Amino acid sequence: MLTGFMHVVSDLGSAGFYIPLLVVLYWCFDPRLAARATVILSLGSVANTVLKLVFHAPRPYWTDPGVTGRESKVSFGMPSGHAQNAVPVWGFFATRTRRRILWAAAAAAIVLIGVSRVYLGVHSPGQVLAGWAAGLVLLVAALGLEPMVVPWWTRRPLAAQMAMALAVSLIGVGVAWTAVDSLSGWHWPDVWARAIERAGGSTRPITLNEVSAACGGLCGVLAGVSLLSSRGWFDPGGAPWRRMARLPVGIAGAVVLYLPEHYGGSHPVQAFAVHTLIGLWATAGAPEVFVRLGLARRPTRPVTRPGGEPAELRQ
Repeated sequence: MLTGFMHVVSDLGSAGFYIPLLVVLYWCFDPRLAARATVILSLGSVANTVLKLVFHAPRPYWTDPGVTGRESKVSFGMPSGHAQNAVPVWGFFATRTRRRILWAAAAAAIVLIGVSRVYLGVHSPGQVLAGWAAGLVLLVAALGLEPMVVPWWTRRPLAAQMAMALAVSLIGVGVAWTAVDSLSGWHWPDVWARAIERAGGSTRPITLNEVSAACGGLCGVLAGVSLLSSRGWFDPGGAPWRRMARLPVGIAGAVVLYLPEHYGGSHPVQAFAVHTLIGLWATAGAPEVFVRLGLARRPTRPVTRPGGEPAELRQ
C-alpha cells in the first residue's frame, strides 16, 4: 500500500502529470499563466537532461544490491528530474497566491515527491537534494528575470523572437552535444546493465535524442507563445462545452504531429523538429484553430469610446 502511494506521489512530479495539467490550463482557463509555467518547466527539462549527461551518475539500485528499484529507468540519476521540476512548477503556482494553506500544500508536494523518489530506489538523497537545489535556482532566476526579459523580448520584431527561440534551444543542444561527445568512449558498466535488466529495462546508446526533444519543445513553446502574443492571444472563456471541445481537437493535432517519431524511429534532428512542431501547435496552432472553429474568441485591442472607458472588442 505504501509503495502504491509513493508511485502516486511520484507521478505528481512527472511530465505525464504536468503536461496535461498545463495544456488544460492553457487551452481552457488562463493561457498567459500557463505559458509562464510552461516556459519555466521547459527550461527545467532542458537543464535536467543536460545535467544528467554531464554527471552521468548511476541510480541507487544500479550499484547497491540492497536497494530495490521499483521503477525501470535507463536515464542517469543526477539530479532528480522529478525533484527538480517539482520546485519551479508547484513553487510557481504557490507564488500566485498569499494563502498559507496553498504554500503549505506546495511545500508538502515538493517534499513528498522527493521522498518518493528515494523510496522507489531510483534516486539517492543527494540526487534529490541536487534536484531541489537546481529547481530552486531556476524558479528564483525565472521570477527575478521575468519582469526584465519578457518586456524586452516582446518589443523585438516577431521574426527576431522566432530566431531567438531557435537560438536559445540550439544552445541547449550544443551544450548537450559537448557532454555526449565526452562520453564517446564510455560503456555501461556490467553491474549497472545487469541491474537495469533485472528491473525490466535495457541499456541503450548515449545519444542526443532526449535532450533534442526537450530543446525542440522549448523552441516550439517560446516561438508559439511569441506568435500567439503577436496575434492578440485568445479568450479561454466560453460555455463549458466549448472549453471541453477544444481538448480533443488540440490533442488530435498533437498526435498527428507525433506520429513520424513514433513510427519512424528517433534521430536528434527529427526529435528536435517533431517536438518543435508539437510545441508550436499546442501554444499557437491549436488556439488559432479554436478561434476559426468558433470554440474560442480572440480579443482585439482595447479601444476608447467617446466619453467612456476603454472597452475590449471581440471577434
